[in-house]
Order: sequence, then C-alpha cells, then structure tokens
Amino acid sequence: MTKLNKAALACLFSVGLATGAQAEPYRLGVLTDMSGMNFDLSGKGSEVAARMAVEDFGGTLLGEDVEVIVGDHQNKPDVGSTLARRWIDEENVVAIVDLPTSSVALAVQEITRQSDTALLISTGGSSELTGASCSPSTAQWTWDTYALANGTGRAMTLEGDKNWFFLTVDYTFGHALEADTTAAVEAAGGSIVGKVTHPRETSDFSSYLLQAQASGADVIALANSSGDTMTALKQAEEFGITAAGQDIAGMLLFLTDVHGVGLEIAQNLTLTTAFYWDMDDDTRAWSQRFAERMDGKMPTMVHAGVYSAVLNYLKAAEASGQATSGSQVMETMRGMDIDDFFNRNAYLRKDGRVVHDMYLVQVKTPEESKGPWDYYKVLRTIPGDEAFRSVEQSACPLLDD
Repeated sequence: MTKLNKAALACLFSVGLATGAQAEPYRLGVLTDMSGMNFDLSGKGSEVAARMAVEDFGGTLLGEDVEVIVGDHQNKPDVGSTLARRWIDEENVVAIVDLPTSSVALAVQEITRQSDTALLISTGGSSELTGASCSPSTAQWTWDTYALANGTGRAMTLEGDKNWFFLTVDYTFGHALEADTTAAVEAAGGSIVGKVTHPRETSDFSSYLLQAQASGADVIALANSSGDTMTALKQAEEFGITAAGQDIAGMLLFLTDVHGVGLEIAQNLTLTTAFYWDMDDDTRAWSQRFAERMDGKMPTMVHAGVYSAVLNYLKAAEASGQATSGSQVMETMRGMDIDDFFNRNAYLRKDGRVVHDMYLVQVKTPEESKGPWDYYKVLRTIPGDEAFRSVEQSACPLLDD
C-alpha cells in the first residue's frame, strides 16, 4: 500500500470515528424453522413478514440501512445458539426474531440476555420465557402457553367438558402447555384423568389415542403442535374418537394446520389464537399484501406477530436514539403506544410479555366456509389482562425491582 493510500485510509477511519459512522447496516436476524415441522406456520412467512415491516418503516434506522438475514435453527437449541452468537458477534445483528420451538427460544434468550440484544419472540410459546427465565431485552409478542390454556381449557371446561386426558409432546413447550392447561381446567372445576407423552414428529399415535379413548375422558387434549397435531387429528378421525362422543382439543392450532388437515377433520374444533386474517378491514388489507408474496397463503398469527414485533421494535429503537441495547429499546417501548392491525389494547410489561387481546374461535364446517382460508368463526374476544398471566402470578424476578 502506498503512503498516499495509507494516509487516505487513516483519514477515512478518523472521520468515521469522529462522526460515529457505522461500517455496516443494522441487521435483524429471523431465526426460524426453514426445513422442519414448523416451516408452514413460521419459516418463509416469518422472513416475508419481517421484510415487510422493514420496508414499511422506510428501510433505515437512525440514519443507517436495515437488513434482514435468515437462519434455520433446525429446532435444535445448540444450532440456534451458535447462529445467534455468530450473528451478534460478527454480523451486527441488533435483534433476533421469531424463534419457533421453546427450547431453542430459551437457549437463545440466555445469549441475548448476556449481550443485551433484543429478542422478539413470535413462535416460541412457553410461559417460562416471561416467567422465571425472563430477560430485560426480550418481548414475547404473540402467544404463550398460559393464554392458550386459559382460553381453550377454561372455555371447554365451563361448557361441561370436565374430565381431560393429555397427549403431550415430550419437551419444554409440551410440558408447559400441559401444566398451564391443567391449572386452567382445575380452576374451572375440571379434573385430569390421565396423560401420556410422545416424542416430537411422531408418525403413529395409535397407542396414545387408544389410551386416551379407554380413559373415558370428555376431552383429549393435544399438547403438541404443527405436524404432531395434524397427525394426531387425522388418526383420531380414523379411530372414530369424536364420532363416539369424545372431544378433541388442539391446544395449539395454527391456520396452516387447519388448512393441512382440511375442514372435514378440523371442523368444530375450538381454539385460542392471537390473530385471524379475516377479522376486519385492517387485518384483511395486511393479509392480502402478505398473500401476494406467499403464493396466496394467508398468514398465521406468528407471521402477523413477526411483522408487528419488528415494526414496533424499529419505532422504539428510533425513539430511544440507539439500537444496540435491547433492554433500553424495550424500556422505551414500554412507554409507547402499541397499536396496529395485530395488537388491540396492547402494552409491554416489564417481564417481557406483550399483553393484547386474544380470540376464542371455532373452526367452520365445510358448508360454512366460503372458500380457501375461510376457516374460523370468532366466538369471543378475550381481553389481554384476562388472557395472559397476571403480574401477581409471575415468577419473573424483574418484577421485584
């Protein structure tokens, strides 16, 4: 290198230091499932939703460009942790988004806690994320196991389904959903008559379903998700379980799950959701934009949650004057109005829980549906303060400050 070039480089470097110029854009990392059982409900759609939010915000943050990058954590905590560390240390990622699979979300949350990086969880649902494991740089945006249990479990028990049997996926999310639903059912006057666990991505539920059928329970609760839920629903139909009088409760059902199994199997199921695309003009307008990029597929609550989380993060980061401290951005967000097509009556608590309205819905019959993706009837709006765990019930140590 010539003396002139060295001098020019030194000059540029000194100007950069003096002006605070950033060497590379701010990046948002969508850490999701791009190849496994959660692909349809999150996956590519979560990437699209994040990009839409950045575009709608204007594409820059504090005068610098914003980029979206994507990683496939393969539903493995070690893979997710490795990606998160590399992004934060080497690629100027200031926020990590989505996080399907609660075990991955919990592992990554420890990394973002240590680095003070914003974590915007839309798919990971364990209520532990805002309980004892809570972090000042996390926002759990869309749903959690407590809200699902308090919605579906409580409603079905109060309607007369008193005795419950659980088919529970054997990892963090399943156990949290079973525990939260058990508490909701028992508080409403019901009881648990039995339970059985199964590994993830089970292809044969026959032995589990036969145990549930033999229990005589009013409700067989599927404390699992995505591919496992769809497989269990299809095989329950083959066994004639609902025809014989027992109800099936899909404790976590996404719009893509209903689409996957079809209305003939899913009809009349009651479930709790944070979002439905066909609720009003605002949800329909955003969902149509999303569908144009997704070959006509309508968004799940996860996709809508990713968009909302990213957009509100960018607003809070801009308002706070910096983007590198996730905890400071969250503190700013707690003082802001969170109001968009996804969030109704929303606010961010100190434990990281975004409190907003949830919805108790019922899957339409084939005769009621007017076409593809017209799948839900909204039975009831559940106010956020009723849907989510109260501050008094939380084990989050941040609430003690």
